[in-house]
Amino acid sequence: MKLTINGRDREFSELDSDPKLLHLIELLQLKADRVAVERNGDIVPRSNWVRVSLAEADKLEVVQFVGGGR
Repeated sequence: MKLTINGRDREFSELDSDPKLLHLIELLQLKADRVAVERNGDIVPRSNWVRVSLAEADKLEVVQFVGGGR
């Protein structure tokens, strides 16, 4: 499956059998509680990641929150 993530074209053969957004987050080895995802211009609530199916050529913006400071 070909996706565009943060402006970069990427291919994920692992998603052919399970094209769910949660599976992609796991493949990218991101911590789900520190990530926000926009799919084709719409923010996807974390509670929907398990149900949202990705489709060929979806455009995703993935933002990872970083803690720190004083």
